[in-house]
Amino acid sequence: MEINPQQPSWWKLRFSFKNATILVCFFNLITALFLLQAFLSAIKLSRDQPDAEMRYIMEAEEMRRAMEPLELIKRIREIQQEAYTEIEMVPQKVSKQTSALDLSKRFKDIRVLNDANSQKALEEWRKRKMERARQRQLEKNEKNETFTSQTIS
Repeated sequence: MEINPQQPSWWKLRFSFKNATILVCFFNLITALFLLQAFLSAIKLSRDQPDAEMRYIMEAEEMRRAMEPLELIKRIREIQQEAYTEIEMVPQKVSKQTSALDLSKRFKDIRVLNDANSQKALEEWRKRKMERARQRQLEKNEKNETFTSQTIS
């Protein structure tokens, strides 16, 4: 039972990387085929529903639609639309009235402010005029005094 280093052992030949790769690919191929078969069979089953089951579904849908109170639903929608139009009309009138009142109030406030500002400006102008007039009067008095003092001397 001597092992010859030049001869590869039997297990090295059977489990080489090439053989392992082929084995893994084979298992992947088998798995892919099983998955493909499962998907295709599920699609075929969903297409091949019996006519009785389809008829049952259609009848149930028709019964559900027949039980809906369509007239009541229509009347409720009409009432809701009437309520919405009434609600929309009232705020428009109110908003127009409030905006008109607001504008008139602002106009009056502006008038009052303008009147007050105008009065204040008028008072300041009058005071300046009076001050200038006093200054002119004082200057005239000084000129007259200097003129009279020069004529006397």
